[in-house]
Amino acid sequence: MSLIEVIQSGNYELIDVREPMELEMDGNIEGAKNIPLGEVEDRQDEILSVEKPVIIFCRSGNRSGKALEYLNSQGLKDGYNGGGWAELKAALEANRGTF
Repeated sequence: MSLIEVIQSGNYELIDVREPMELEMDGNIEGAKNIPLGEVEDRQDEILSVEKPVIIFCRSGNRSGKALEYLNSQGLKDGYNGGGWAELKAALEANRGTF
């Protein structure tokens, strides 16, 4: 499945790997769980236990790519790099009416 197909399905978990300060400064996506990149390793069980597709995002897509690479190596089966939060938020809003 592609990222857009996952978004259109409406069945996913959003994980924001930015730092809490960035969320305060830049904004966030409602319903996303904040797990900063530096905590991903310690909280991997929390992420790996999610039973639906996981979309990981950050400011530009770089940190989420690193997080996804690590989680894939730990057994994550259904993970997607959502890229930058602003673009992902726009994609989510554009698809909100399609469910």
